[in-house]
Amino acid sequence: MQDSAETIKQALARPTTIRYSEEDEKVSYFYKEFKERKDFERYLLVAVKYLNGEGFIITAFYTNKITGLKWTI
Repeated sequence: MQDSAETIKQALARPTTIRYSEEDEKVSYFYKEFKERKDFERYLLVAVKYLNGEGFIITAFYTNKITGLKWTI
């Protein structure tokens, strides 16, 4: 990923959508859409796990679909 740290920061600061893992409630998926990218890598997914009040990035990669459960208020 070019400029990976900067694009990850964008995804975390201004995500297109946030989802959460069905398997682990402590994991959130931050998605940022990049319309100028190819269809098969349109969204940047940044997976974040929260432990003891702190969050850390598990992984980040481009994908073409959004998965996970939608946040509800």
